[in-house]
Amino acid sequence: MRLLSVRLIVSLILGVTLVSLLSSYYEVQGEKRGLRKELEHRADVLGESLAGNVEPHLESGSLKELQRIVERFSNREHLAGVAVFNTKLETIAESSGLAQRLQMQPFGVLQAIKKNQKQSQFIHQAGGAWHIFVLPLHQHEELVGALAIVHDASYIDAQTAQVWRDSFLRVLVQVFLIALITLLIVRWSIAGPIARAAQWMRALRTGKIVTPMAGFPDLDLLRPLAREVTTFAESLTAARSAAQREAQLREAGESSWTADRLSVHVRSKLGDSRLFVVSNREPYSHVREGKSIQAIVPASGLVTALEPVLRACDGTWVAHGSGDADREMVDARDCLRVPPEDPRYTLRRVWLTKEEEEGYYYGFANEGVWPLCHIAHTRPIFRFSDWAHYQKANLKFAEAVLEEMAGTEQPVLLAQDYHFGLLPRLVKKERPDARVAIFWHTPWPNPEAFAICPWQSELLDGLLGADLIGFHIQSHCTNFLQTVDRTVESRIDWEHFTVNREDHRTVVKPFPISVEFPEPSGPAAARESTYVERGTLLRELGVDALFLGVGVDRVDYTKGILERFLAIERMLEKHPTYQGKFTFVQIGAPSRTHIKRYHDLLADVEAESERINWRFQTSRWKPIVFLKRHYSHKEIQRYYQTADLCLVTSLHDGMNLVAKEFVAARHDEQGVLILSRFTGAARELRDAVLVNPYDVEHTAEAIRYALEMEPEERTARMQRLRRVVKEQNIYRWAGTLIAELCR
Repeated sequence: MRLLSVRLIVSLILGVTLVSLLSSYYEVQGEKRGLRKELEHRADVLGESLAGNVEPHLESGSLKELQRIVERFSNREHLAGVAVFNTKLETIAESSGLAQRLQMQPFGVLQAIKKNQKQSQFIHQAGGAWHIFVLPLHQHEELVGALAIVHDASYIDAQTAQVWRDSFLRVLVQVFLIALITLLIVRWSIAGPIARAAQWMRALRTGKIVTPMAGFPDLDLLRPLAREVTTFAESLTAARSAAQREAQLREAGESSWTADRLSVHVRSKLGDSRLFVVSNREPYSHVREGKSIQAIVPASGLVTALEPVLRACDGTWVAHGSGDADREMVDARDCLRVPPEDPRYTLRRVWLTKEEEEGYYYGFANEGVWPLCHIAHTRPIFRFSDWAHYQKANLKFAEAVLEEMAGTEQPVLLAQDYHFGLLPRLVKKERPDARVAIFWHTPWPNPEAFAICPWQSELLDGLLGADLIGFHIQSHCTNFLQTVDRTVESRIDWEHFTVNREDHRTVVKPFPISVEFPEPSGPAAARESTYVERGTLLRELGVDALFLGVGVDRVDYTKGILERFLAIERMLEKHPTYQGKFTFVQIGAPSRTHIKRYHDLLADVEAESERINWRFQTSRWKPIVFLKRHYSHKEIQRYYQTADLCLVTSLHDGMNLVAKEFVAARHDEQGVLILSRFTGAARELRDAVLVNPYDVEHTAEAIRYALEMEPEERTARMQRLRRVVKEQNIYRWAGTLIAELCR
């Protein structure tokens, strides 16, 4: 710090001195020019006045009178003398002593007579500075001589020298004051905060409990450094906590998957290779908020699972750039480093036209494949134009992936979901050395249902280009292999669940996806994340109630929201004691609303909630609160942590992570999960209250049973559910999937 202060002060002294001297130089030059112009003007005025007195006597030839006039004008300030010349450059009259003080140069006189105009010049002679002003003399408009006025200009040099001295003293004072102020600023505004930051980091490194970095407001001056230090501190704290947890688990003979363990695991499996992920949704999107651009992280379990992997191996995530400011943030290759605050891996954005997005994503993927894979009684729609856009989009993404893979030996690719059914074959064809996996997040229907798709053979051929295909549960794997067996030419090994097609082997296995399982890190975290007063939340909603239920879904016809509302209505009919006491909050994020089926469903959900509320509500209570907007993960946590029950009534679902999120949020080991048996999660979460959402009577009784469940049973169920989610968390899913692919 002392060396920094010395360097800073020396640099400031040199800089201020140089700037001050340059400023003084221009000031002196300006002063000198001003004094010279003033002297020239004075000489001009004097010359005009003197010429009027000299010219009549020059005509009469009265030399004595000329001499008298010259002597009379010689006593002016700074005037050295006056001389009168004829046209032959002969001196007619001059001030006494002028010849001894200054050897007159006839050059200026000659020029004045020759050009018949005034002449002005500054000369240095006899150890002094002089100004000679010459103007021609006339008689009857004829040139008869010249008048020379000589001033002593030494005072100009004296005054400019004084300006230099004053400037030098001013520079000395400025340098001294600036050095002093700089020392104070460095000590108070830089050295102090840096010393406190160093002390804070030292305490953190040694494991002492310290005030958070936000407790030092004076670090705003060092905001970039403060951000980096904060990131470093958080990483260090997380690493220490992870190490402590790992040590505790080793001592207990257990092993829990964490982000740190996943990173180490992936590095060991990948070796010198790199991981590439392709998905439709990007992990970070850039959107305009007023005049600024903000980086938005979507609420996605996929981002939670895969980001630690990509950070660990400096991987690449290829995704559709959907943010309205995404194009402004990428380089010439459409890439940028993320996360914004601590760049660890590359995000490659792929651009789709409105027509391509409409056909590939909304058309074939979500009006065709999505209802095809979900048994939710919505007819899939297949258009040839949508299929063409789907093919084109898959090709675009494949080309982007191949560009990013260039130069990497044996790259590892993990494609996500039904948007990329053709991509594995496209990539494998160009890079046979690549290890390619695709995880299909939706259910896979039985062969008879899948046969509806006009391009089933092309989809299956594209998927079988992968080395590994993952589903949530075993029955989806079985359905897929049965579909392959009936549709394309191949050899299936049912014992090992593999498909051999065109000398290529594809493994098909279940990998149940999950969520992150956060552990309370201390009393403060427990207070913030275990339980929020139910009464406070209900007052914010404008409802008086004793019991609270919650549902969190996209407004999608597969989620069984209408069936859920009917079950709540039936429960209130059968058990009127809960009228005025039980309120259900449905958080429904609008989704794909410009597709008619989704648009109509949103209107139906609103209408049904209003109908039931109109039937039962009072002035201070209503049975259903429908919150129709996107909520952040933090906002949803409040409902998870306060609700008496969570209703997950999907008509058909690959997994459904809402059920697992609710369980992970209940640090108080309270609350009841009511879960549809038609979700993948029902295979793992056996201690939930399982229901058939089509059976309204059964679901209504399940709601009553959950509200009246004995506290001991409720706690025991939640403890077992939390144990399952903790052991089978999102990091285990990612680690198992990548390990299987690298095998």
